[in-house]
Amino acid sequence: MSTEALHGRFLRRREVEDLVGLKHSAIYALIREGSFPDPIKLGRASRWSEGEVRGWMHSRVERRGACGGSK
Repeated sequence: MSTEALHGRFLRRREVEDLVGLKHSAIYALIREGSFPDPIKLGRASRWSEGEVRGWMHSRVERRGACGGSK
């Protein structure tokens, strides 16, 4: 199985912001807390694994369901 099939593509910070609906300051705060995927260094650039970010999103939805959901 290819890496792309497992993790999708590498996302730029702006793409991550658009995908999760958070600004970079909130994303980096979550990274410092250990509750958001770390970026991957690619030379001087940092990118996020699309699969890891989508997995984080999925876990947030699952956690909401485990806590009784919302209205």
